[in-house]
Amino acid sequence: MSAKETPRGRPAVRTLSDLARIAGVSAGTVSRALAGNSLVNTDTRDRIVALAREHGFRPNKMASSLRRQKTDVIGIAIPLGHDRRQQISDTFFMTLLGHLADALTERGYDLMLRRVIPERDEDWLDRFIGSGLVDGVLVIGQSDQFDRIEDAADGYLPMVVWGNHAEGQRHCVVGTDNRLGGRLATERLIAGGARHIYFLGDTSAVEFAARYAGALDAAGRFGVTVTPLTSHLSSDRLEAEVAANLDRPFVPGDAIFAATDTLAIASLARLKALGISVPDEVRIIGFDDLPLAAQTSPPLTTVRQDIRAGAFAMVDLLIRRLSGEETESIVMPPRLVVRQTG
Repeated sequence: MSAKETPRGRPAVRTLSDLARIAGVSAGTVSRALAGNSLVNTDTRDRIVALAREHGFRPNKMASSLRRQKTDVIGIAIPLGHDRRQQISDTFFMTLLGHLADALTERGYDLMLRRVIPERDEDWLDRFIGSGLVDGVLVIGQSDQFDRIEDAADGYLPMVVWGNHAEGQRHCVVGTDNRLGGRLATERLIAGGARHIYFLGDTSAVEFAARYAGALDAAGRFGVTVTPLTSHLSSDRLEAEVAANLDRPFVPGDAIFAATDTLAIASLARLKALGISVPDEVRIIGFDDLPLAAQTSPPLTTVRQDIRAGAFAMVDLLIRRLSGEETESIVMPPRLVVRQTG
C-alpha cells in the first residue's frame, strides 16, 4: 500500500492540493468551493464538497486563519481587580456570557474566555490583544481597570466594553445609565418612607460607584442619609459579609439598596434569618433584574438593565469596529421593576 493511500486503496487526502488533484482543479478553486464562495459554479462546488466528504477531508482552520490573518475568534475578558475572588459562575456573568455566546455564534465567531486577576498580570489586556489568537476583544466590566482599558483603546479599535459610560472616555462601552438607576432605586425607597438607606456593594468598581453616586444624588435632595456597606460578590465571603453588615438594629425608616440582585437576594435571606420582615420592617431594592429576582420570597423589586439587548449591541459594535468603523458608546435606560420588597 502506498504511503499516500488509505487502507481502502484510495489516495489519502490531507491537504487542499491533494483534493485538488483528485477533483482536477486548482487548490485555490478547492479553497473557494469549501468556503462556499459564489465565484465557483454550483456544480463544481457541490462536486468538491462531495469529494471532501467522501475522503474525510477537513480543512486546517488554523492554517486558513493564518493565511487570512483572521482567527474567527473573539476574546472575552472579565477583569476582577476589585474582587479577585469572584467567580465566573456568578449569575450576572453567566447571564451576560450566554447572550454574548448566542450573538457571536450567530455571526460565525467562536469565543475565548479569560478570567483576569490584574494584580497578578498587570499587562493582561495588552497581552490578550497582542496574542494573535483573537480578532477582537469584549471586556465584561471595568472593575478598577478603567485607566488600563482607556490606554488600550488609544491604539486598538476592535474592543467593546460592558460597563459605565463617563463623559469624555475613549473606550467604546455598552451599559446601563447606572447613576440614573441608583437615583430611581433611592427615590422609590424614599417614597416608601425610607430615611436611612444602606448601600450594599463595593464602590471601588466603576459601575457600583455610579449606582452609589445616584443614590447620593437622590438622597441629598430629600435630606436622607446613605451609608455604604462594603460587600463583595465572591461566593466564599458573600454571605458572611452580608451577615456582618446586616447584623445591626434596624429602626423604622431603614432601607437597603443593593448594588446587585445577588447582594439583594443574600440580604433577603439574612433578614429572614434575623426575623425581620421585608418590606414591612425593611425595604430592599436590587439592581440587574436577573431571572432569579422574580422568584424570591417576596419577589424582588429591582432596577432592570436589558442584559440581552446589551450583549447583542456589544457584538454588533465589535463587528463594525472590526471593519474599521469608529462607533459611539451605547447607554441604555434603566427601568424600575416594582415587585414586593421595595
